[in-house]
Amino acid sequence: MDSVRSNDSCSADFREDNPPNTHIPVLCSELQSCLDYPQDATLVDATTGFGGHSLLLGRRLKSEGLLVGLDVDPMCLTEARRRLAELDCRVVLVRENFALLSEVVAGQNIKKVDVILADLGFCSAQLLENKRGLSFQSDMPLDMRLDDRLERSAADLVNQLDEKSLADVLYNYGQERASRRIARFIVSERSKVKISTTGQIAAIVCRAFGRPAKGRKSKIHPATRTFQALRIAVNDELGNLQALLKAAPALLKPGGYIAVISFHSLEDGIVKWDFRSNAAAGIYELLTKKPIVACREEIRSNPRSRSAKLRIAKRKENDGKGDD
Repeated sequence: MDSVRSNDSCSADFREDNPPNTHIPVLCSELQSCLDYPQDATLVDATTGFGGHSLLLGRRLKSEGLLVGLDVDPMCLTEARRRLAELDCRVVLVRENFALLSEVVAGQNIKKVDVILADLGFCSAQLLENKRGLSFQSDMPLDMRLDDRLERSAADLVNQLDEKSLADVLYNYGQERASRRIARFIVSERSKVKISTTGQIAAIVCRAFGRPAKGRKSKIHPATRTFQALRIAVNDELGNLQALLKAAPALLKPGGYIAVISFHSLEDGIVKWDFRSNAAAGIYELLTKKPIVACREEIRSNPRSRSAKLRIAKRKENDGKGDD
């Protein structure tokens, strides 16, 4: 597939399997049309979430097939286990970061897999969970850890990093042009009181921009890029993505697929570079020279799909690397 799917129409977007106010997986029909694998395939959903994509792809598998799902959030794995119980194939769910996919696959005595899928967004339910601190729509503890086993929270970063390091985080991971000014305001505020809630950070960023937290004309909250940057830094999202992409060629069978859905340019740039590098090395065939995006119907029904970009590569049958 060499071009972006038309935005004029698309098939069912899998809403029937998702109760209201829960996470809706994106680009489902596009995945179905692009991935071709046998009924006894081994599939890896590196970001299982509530199991939406796993359920979609797993329905093609029969009893000989295997679906391996990874997630760092036990809440997601509990819900996914319930939803995936209907599948005919064997299902193995593991609480682990996809950066360690090679170790997970080896631990299951699997040599090669047919499909690796990673949806880099997080579940909508996680935004609403108070202890996560992922949203500035309400005042939550400033945590942002998707994996509660991680040592550093967002509060640790904003209270402990020096001003330059904090500005670098905001610029490198949030592409925030006002990173130095925001960092200066944060450091000034924390000298008076410890910063421990999302509301505090949102208010500080608004002051740095000289804008009120409420009554804004812009659709984008001034703190959006700051929150993105802190979340990426806390969870090492870009480093984990690079580890997954590095491991993928050795895990895929010849003819196997890797599909990645990203939601911002930093992620998409890493995936684009990796796929193109592997294609130049004769390892991958690019099935999406440009990313696939959501059709108009899906965007209307699921606004978060607007920023989703799907890239797919296929390991070549004869890449000179062997099949060991």
